[in-house]
Amino acid sequence: MNYLKTGVAWLDELMPAGLPIRTSTLLSGPGGSGKPLIGDAFVAAWLRTGGSVAFMSLQYPSTDFIYESLKTVAGLDLDAYADRVAFISLDATLEGMNAPTGNVFKANLVKPDIWDAAIEKACGMVPDEGPGIMVFGSALNLLLFSPTYGQTLLEKMETLLRDDKRRTYVFSVSTSANREAIARLEAVADNLIMTRSEKGPFRLYMHIVRMKDAPFSSAEIQVPIPQDALTHVKEIAEHSRKRVIPLISKI
Repeated sequence: MNYLKTGVAWLDELMPAGLPIRTSTLLSGPGGSGKPLIGDAFVAAWLRTGGSVAFMSLQYPSTDFIYESLKTVAGLDLDAYADRVAFISLDATLEGMNAPTGNVFKANLVKPDIWDAAIEKACGMVPDEGPGIMVFGSALNLLLFSPTYGQTLLEKMETLLRDDKRRTYVFSVSTSANREAIARLEAVADNLIMTRSEKGPFRLYMHIVRMKDAPFSSAEIQVPIPQDALTHVKEIAEHSRKRVIPLISKI
């Protein structure tokens, strides 16, 4: 198996061989704790190694925060990799998908058939070179609030995390709701990273539960991410709960 070395000291210490390529990684923990910022370290290393990334960040109202967080956490200017990134923006009011504007398109990911089509479309917009394509999805638990499609989407996520080895997947989910459903995703992911946070001041912690065919340390560490970035993530999570969840809950 091939591995991705992140070049980030605190991650490389926990994963001395690196992140296994063409596996699934789940970042799981309470809402607003900063999970996507850990994923940023994987994304930055992936792009710097010559791979492509399809972003599916459901809690952000625009791509601006993705650019900002990658700059803050990993020192990466995403504009320099514009030809190797694509963005799926959640729009639960659409029937299907919109045509791309540049490297961004909107899709109603709540609908299971659109979930599949959107991922394939985003991956088709970027070159499959270097380590391949990473699909980076955050706050995917939001889709489980759909009373009509939540169960089907959960099963699709399970199948993807367990069986799809065409690409590398890094997903983050909140354990603040739908805990039993999230436990099913935790059970099937190749690599599982758990997070927690503490207040006063706000701090993020993580530990690795398992890695597929790779050595790792299970020690819990405080993630050295700037305080303002963590606070901003928490604010974005609040935005999601107030704007996105009520809309999805009606579908």
